[in-house]
Amino acid sequence: MLTRADQPERDEHAERLRAFIVEGEYAPGDRIPPERQLIEMLGVSRAALRRALDFLERDGVIWRHVGKGTFVSYGATEGASEDAFAGLGHHLTPYRMMRARICIEPAIAREAVMNASREALTKISAAAERARKASSWLQYERHDDQFHRAIAEAADNALLLALFDSLNRVRREVAWGSVTRSDTRPPRQHPSFTEHDAICAAIEAHDADAAFRAMRNHLQSVASRLFEEH
Repeated sequence: MLTRADQPERDEHAERLRAFIVEGEYAPGDRIPPERQLIEMLGVSRAALRRALDFLERDGVIWRHVGKGTFVSYGATEGASEDAFAGLGHHLTPYRMMRARICIEPAIAREAVMNASREALTKISAAAERARKASSWLQYERHDDQFHRAIAEAADNALLLALFDSLNRVRREVAWGSVTRSDTRPPRQHPSFTEHDAICAAIEAHDADAAFRAMRNHLQSVASRLFEEH
């Protein structure tokens, strides 16, 4: 079993929220209204809004800070033509995409050790736990995305977060091909679970070198499973 990037899903409520951010001229770093107000302003249910927020967070449009609110990400409102990474994924093989992740994300994990707040650590652990309890592969992949982005947020560096978001957008453009799975959800012994735990433990222990190694080992493990099955 492996983690792969699916093609971006469409969600009408996410698109409405994205339009709300653009039309409201929210700038990078601005906080958008709290959920209660957004529900009234957009005329959506709480469940639909939270799903939309999850979609936009995965796409790097917003980021959420526990206890402070939801903020617009840097570069989120720029046009696609202004994005130097736009369309790059169509020119990358899955192998080169994974090599890029192996180069970049371990360094981000190291930075997370140096700068993570208690709230950030809680968010990382919660995402790992949600991934472990996922009832489907799609749900697992969403929580896995959130886990990796929570680590990028914990690094507390706007440039690194923007780089991670750009990397993530490119990852979704790469043609990964189809994956045949014998189960409807990740098995209890899915390797990524223990790999996530190792990353969490290293960050919580403030061990920068261990966090770097744990993230690198995790991504190399994912790459190994990906290319063994293709």
